Amino acid sequence: MQQALASPLPPFADDERGRLATALLESRQRWRDMVGLVADFVFETDAFGRLSFVAPDTVLGWPAASLMGKPPERLLADAGGPSAANPFHPTAPIRRRRAWLTRADGSAICVMFAAMPLLDDQGRIVGSRGMGQDVTEQDGHDAAVAVALRRGELIDHILWRMRQEVMAPRMMEAVLDSLCAALGAEGAALLDGAPFLDGGPLLEGTKGAPSLDRPGGAGKPVLLDEFGLGGAAILSTALAALADAPTDPVRRVAPDGRIVLVCPTAGRAGRAAGLAIWRKPGGRAWDGDDTILVSSVSGIVRVILDHDSIQREMARQARTDPLTGLLNRRAFLDEIFRRIERLDRDGVPGTLMFIDLDHFKSLNDTHGHDAGDEALRLTSDLLRAACRAADLVARLGGDEFAVWLDGTDELAAAERAEALRLTAPEALANIGHGIGEAEAGPLAVALTMSIGIATRWPGHGDTIEALVSRADQAMYEVKRAGRGHWRVGRAAS
Repeated sequence: MQQALASPLPPFADDERGRLATALLESRQRWRDMVGLVADFVFETDAFGRLSFVAPDTVLGWPAASLMGKPPERLLADAGGPSAANPFHPTAPIRRRRAWLTRADGSAICVMFAAMPLLDDQGRIVGSRGMGQDVTEQDGHDAAVAVALRRGELIDHILWRMRQEVMAPRMMEAVLDSLCAALGAEGAALLDGAPFLDGGPLLEGTKGAPSLDRPGGAGKPVLLDEFGLGGAAILSTALAALADAPTDPVRRVAPDGRIVLVCPTAGRAGRAAGLAIWRKPGGRAWDGDDTILVSSVSGIVRVILDHDSIQREMARQARTDPLTGLLNRRAFLDEIFRRIERLDRDGVPGTLMFIDLDHFKSLNDTHGHDAGDEALRLTSDLLRAACRAADLVARLGGDEFAVWLDGTDELAAAERAEALRLTAPEALANIGHGIGEAEAGPLAVALTMSIGIATRWPGHGDTIEALVSRADQAMYEVKRAGRGHWRVGRAAS
């Protein structure tokens, strides 16, 4: 039995294996030759997702040997796009799938793919096989058609990304991210060029990196939105390009060698702005196709700027009184609630003042509602002038106002209330003059202020509701005592 097991295989077995191996090689070669006749790009990937076969010998200007064993994603011009755009890792057979690939010289080519997954005996994906055909200039169309195709695909992808977001800042981030991925850029940004274009200084000082102050810095250019790296290095170059050509795209090289493209854009308010995108030093220069693409995307940026402007205006209107521009009741109380925790942590008090305009109904009845509106606006100006920038001023409704004083006790608040008691009647004495029938004469009764004061001391645990109640009660006690004065409402011992 042992001799039988150890006996050699029949002589014809080796020949049979050899013939099978030869047939397989010839079949594989015939497949490669046939596919090569109709395809510009043939590939296979292994179980690790790396290229295990590439034909012909030169693919898109890349030597086939330089691609072997490498991830095929390096060829995708839009590696950051949706996964459905990647033809190299199909999970089911695909046909007529377009993808943009990058040639060795950095230019882009549109390839139509057919591909299928390779499965093992258990049905697991262990690679893929496919081929692609260059359709960039098919049917005799010139390169401009290909650029239009690519632009349409990029804009479709950007719009898809935008639809996933609600707030304008996230929309802008999605646009800049997609643009950088599609064009192989290091970074992109939206510039506020208004300060420089209006005659302000280009930079703070003459040396070093520019200051990237957020909106609100007087006379300082800013990056409104930024994605990627290098924004500080290209800022001065991009703003200078925007100033030199406020209506046309400009290509520049930054002092550190970064390659910059700037396309002007503007929101509904006409604010001067620019979309800047840049590549690393030594990267491919921006060409005409790139410029067309970025200019097209700048139109989307303009839509987002409009959307952001509308959102900001809606948020402002939701928090402010339309007549005076002061905070409304809800925003005022929300802001106090937000600040209380910090005041407790710092161990300092906060004081609430309730202000009611005395004899306001008499003014409306005698001089009309226009005079009443003027009185409310003047009152808001008086209260703003009596407060610091960190304090809160609100119109609660009708002729009722409120002030919140951070870090201020009832004694300091009483000093301000006394100043208002003395100055308000004189400041409001000429209300109604020159407004319609209001020229009939001076006010029959002087406008004064009744003010209630309540202080919240750290550690006492007063709720906002209790604080409001004390200030309101103190104000009505002033009203009952004859108006035109102030009173402190103290917490029960």
